Amino acid sequence: MTDVTSALDYWPAPPPWGWTADDLDRLPSEGPNGEPDFFKHVELIDGVLVFMSPQKRFHQRMIRSLTEALGDRTPEQMAAVDQMDVKLGHRMRPCPDVLVVDAAAAEDDERTCYTPGEVHLVVEVVSPESEDRDRKTKPFRYAEAGIPHFWRVENNGGKPVVYVYELDPATRAYRLTGIHHGRLTVPVPFPIDVDLDKLPR
Repeated sequence: MTDVTSALDYWPAPPPWGWTADDLDRLPSEGPNGEPDFFKHVELIDGVLVFMSPQKRFHQRMIRSLTEALGDRTPEQMAAVDQMDVKLGHRMRPCPDVLVVDAAAAEDDERTCYTPGEVHLVVEVVSPESEDRDRKTKPFRYAEAGIPHFWRVENNGGKPVVYVYELDPATRAYRLTGIHHGRLTVPVPFPIDVDLDKLPR
């Protein structure tokens, strides 16, 4: 009990009005017991701080490989980045695994997050602890914010399966346009053809 109390003494207390998206830029660099980069991988989901668990190798490999594959194919006005926040609202600031954003936004090295209007595609690689968020909460919020394209990547026996969604502007909801095994070929947000089975291991 003493250890828990001691840790809580140093835990950043939420403001009286609760956590907001801008508060993430003001979190301390160290954890309650001096842990370096303790708050490096934290999201704000509906006003709640969510700490991301350590990545499994599949998750890390997909982030790196898809960022590189998309980066090689983006048109001049777009850029692929990984693990950067998107400020969806006052109390919503998720950190997608991979994003395609406006090139001008990606060139700003001082940015800590992007706005929905700068984002063309978000990709979430599902892990056991993030399953509900990646399948339910985040897609709903991304669609609500008007982000036109969303992909969800799942692990099927060590091989990626990519679920591709496109925003219906009439309903402001995503509709599934394809489930891709082995090869991912889509025309939007730009022509993409990726051999999923040959992504680097």
